[in-house]
Amino acid sequence: MRNTDKARRAKRAWLVAACTLCVGLALALGGCASGGSTESAAAGDTPKTDQANQVDTATTRTFTDSAGRTVEVPAQVDRIAPAGHTATQILLTMAPEKMVTVSQELSADQAKYLGSSYAELPVTGAAFGAKGDLNKEAVAASNTQILIDTGELKDGIVEDLDTLQEQLGIPVVMIETKMEDYGAAYEMLGELLGMEERGAELSAYCQAAYDDTVSTMKSIPESDRVRVAYLLGDKGTNTIAKDSYQGQVVDLVANNVADLGKVSGSGSGVEISMEQLALWNPQTILFAEGSIYDSVSNDAAFANLDAVKSGSYYEVPGSPWNWLNSPPTVNQVLGMQWLPRLLYPDAFDTSIYDVTKSYFDLFYGYDLSEAEFNEIAAHAQPK
Repeated sequence: MRNTDKARRAKRAWLVAACTLCVGLALALGGCASGGSTESAAAGDTPKTDQANQVDTATTRTFTDSAGRTVEVPAQVDRIAPAGHTATQILLTMAPEKMVTVSQELSADQAKYLGSSYAELPVTGAAFGAKGDLNKEAVAASNTQILIDTGELKDGIVEDLDTLQEQLGIPVVMIETKMEDYGAAYEMLGELLGMEERGAELSAYCQAAYDDTVSTMKSIPESDRVRVAYLLGDKGTNTIAKDSYQGQVVDLVANNVADLGKVSGSGSGVEISMEQLALWNPQTILFAEGSIYDSVSNDAAFANLDAVKSGSYYEVPGSPWNWLNSPPTVNQVLGMQWLPRLLYPDAFDTSIYDVTKSYFDLFYGYDLSEAEFNEIAAHAQPK
């Protein structure tokens, strides 16, 4: 069943936002009545300038983000917006009741587990990445107090964030997310949002999940680790390469055969030939959702691969997002618990359902039934 706490928190958040707006209007009117300056109004301020003035005149504090930038932020943050798709996912697990926009429309499946009210939030796009389609006007119209970006610290990020902050006229903050230390990201978000308890709770879970996986993998020699190919695309001939940002979970728990010497930051991976795949001849193949899992057993091009002949091929679950990557964010915490239990089921005391149910409960506030799990992971369990 849906956890109704989210709906109640969302309702309270909207009430807080409404009250805050009313108080702000009252103060503004009071300032005019007492002879406050009307020069800005006469000049025709833009939404950007209005929001900048909100931050300037409110009680603020400084916050140092993951890029080392010192940013002046509101002392109390009640309205947040994501700068991209990874931030949308993380903020929906951390503080959904504070969100006033999402970067992309939620699917019906995502809305089921995350809460239908969040599917109704304005869609504002992503500031960075291949598209870079952030709708700055929509961000301004959302009356958000702060824009939050998450992910990898790339070259030029400081300049990009500073430029975006100047354009929007509101604080823009970067929170780095690393597969081996999502705990630090949640603790930093807890500090930023005044939600230290929630941040600590999520941090502890992430650290425990990572430590348990690493500890178990230390007991499995490199020579015994399963040789895996992670394939995508409508022909199954794109792969997530070894040592890529997208392939971190596979690299952590398996021998990724796609040692190409070149990597791609794209979730679509690198195109390869069937000849190359045949040379690798992986023991196990993972197919991304939407690839050729359903038809591969009847595909002559794949028929002679050991993984196909033995039935050792699986489909990566995609609810509410891909468990391994695309984008590579906190969904990896679930993936790093699922994949080793698929490959080495005897090495763990807890089942895939156990960890999935626990994850959905803590991160999404959703009580996942075994029937729902079996639907999500229909092709992702040991055969």
